[in-house]
Amino acid sequence: MAHPDDAELWAGGTLALHRAAGAAVTVVVRRHRDEVRNREAVRSARILGVDLHQPDELTWPWLSDLLVELRPQIAVTHPLRDVHPGHRETAELAVEALTGAVAACGYPRHVYTCDSYNSLTLDGPVPAGTIVDITATFDTKMRALAAHASQPVDQQYRPMADTLSRLWGARVGVARAEAFVPLPLLGRLLPCSPSL
Repeated sequence: MAHPDDAELWAGGTLALHRAAGAAVTVVVRRHRDEVRNREAVRSARILGVDLHQPDELTWPWLSDLLVELRPQIAVTHPLRDVHPGHRETAELAVEALTGAVAACGYPRHVYTCDSYNSLTLDGPVPAGTIVDITATFDTKMRALAAHASQPVDQQYRPMADTLSRLWGARVGVARAEAFVPLPLLGRLLPCSPSL
């Protein structure tokens, strides 16, 4: 992810859901120049129950090597056409790393992009291919998001997370949900996970 609070905002409920099911979950985000934000990321990772990697520089060779080492079943990054330029940059780097990892070891098995601001990309609405029920982990997501107290959580992120989760939930008949889009790698769409 591009920023210390992105994993929580865009996929926090899904990460907590997988962790609660016993899966090993890792978040990778470039170390921020502001140490306060780095400490907030550590606190938030503890709330979600995930491992956190904060490299000083996030490069595709480093990330590809980490993916080969961890061999995750699922990887999530930002939309390639996200409205935020930092998200686009991170997504492009992630695709390079993911392509290298898949070619080297066949993992991850499933790759997705997450939601974006007001579910919009530069190409229009996020075309969610997978919607995950996070009703059981929504409170954990919000506590993890609140750990980023130096950011406009109460003014901007909490209301957006609340609204988006209710809207995605309504689409599949649950209280809260997060949306993801399958991402093709190496000219093919990896088989969709039955449960993201």
